[in-house]
Amino acid sequence: MTNAKPKILFLCTGNSCRSQMAEGWARHLRADRLEAYSAGIAPRALDPRAVKVMHEAGVDISAHRAKHVDALADVAFDCVVTVCGHAQEHCPVFPRATRVVHVGFDDPPKLAAGAPTEDERLAPYRRVRDEIRAFVEGLPEAVMGAAGA
Repeated sequence: MTNAKPKILFLCTGNSCRSQMAEGWARHLRADRLEAYSAGIAPRALDPRAVKVMHEAGVDISAHRAKHVDALADVAFDCVVTVCGHAQEHCPVFPRATRVVHVGFDDPPKLAAGAPTEDERLAPYRRVRDEIRAFVEGLPEAVMGAAGA
């Protein structure tokens, strides 16, 4: 691998929650080791509960905007991390030897649906936020392996 930091894309369906959390954590914890991006294959608006729970943990993603993966077509990614099954199944083909890794996380909005209180709705967001943080703490080695970019 060259001295350049690897470029890692976190890809999910809507780019509204999990991939945004992953990008936020990567920029917060690993900016010295990698360049983080996020996108979706069918983007939706940024999830306000994702913003809230990340803020609770000291990471501000409120300025993030959901974007389609095609908006990042000019970026030469070293690795794409799909964070949901739908994105894994529909992951686009990237133009170079980009490593694609699937690391699935539960869908907080789906888990929160029907919870009677806001605190109970936030609980799965907090759990997934913390699981994503634990994963990001091992980057870039966790996805790049010994082969590098």
